[in-house]
Order: sequence, then C-alpha cells, then structure tokens
Amino acid sequence: MIKTKRWNDPVEEDDGFRVLITRYWPRPYRKEEVPHDVWEKELSPSRTLHADWIGKHGANISWEEFSERYITEMEGQGSKIESLASRIASGEKITLLCSTRCEDEYTCHRTLLKRMIEEALES
Repeated sequence: MIKTKRWNDPVEEDDGFRVLITRYWPRPYRKEEVPHDVWEKELSPSRTLHADWIGKHGANISWEEFSERYITEMEGQGSKIESLASRIASGEKITLLCSTRCEDEYTCHRTLLKRMIEEALES
C-alpha cells in the first residue's frame, strides 16, 4: 500500500515507512520535528523544474509539461523507485510526504511518483 500526504498532515498508524520527497527541507523545522523515516530529495523535482512550476522565472509551466519533465528526471532514479517498490512487495506500507504548500495531490509529484512505484511493482 502506498499513501500520499503532506509532511505536516497527522501521522496515522497505517503510514508505515514515511518518505519525505521534498527538494528543500521544511523551514524552520529541525529533523526531529518532521515526522519521517527518510528524506529522499532526489525523488523530488529538480531545482530548475520546481522553479518553473512555481513561476520563479516567468509564467508557471502547465501540469502536463511539469509531469513530462518530472517523469524524465525520475528515469535516473530507478534504483530508488525499485527500492520503494520492493518494500511494498514485501508487505510494507509507505507514505510519500510532500510540502505543506502542495495542497492538491492530483497536481503534485507525489502522485506521479506513486504511479511510478506501482508500475515498478507490476514489472
């Protein structure tokens, strides 16, 4: 089972292994204040993609463009994705944690990453 939520959403018993997938550490919090098991910033959008998504250098890019670019970036993270898929295959639960600002899970990389992990399970 794979869940997705924001890192500051309440911790639930069925969260399992909590994976923080943000490029930037949540400020001003210390590591012990953010309930997570591992921080995998390599599974987040690159700094450039993140900046383009939030419109830091002009107009925001579309969700379609963001999705395509994120999926391309994740091609280099196959071993990390496979590792998470292996945890699921062995019966473990994981929760992918994103930023507090990422309110809509359907336009968030955590949903794309969840799909990639599920595809890795099928192969």
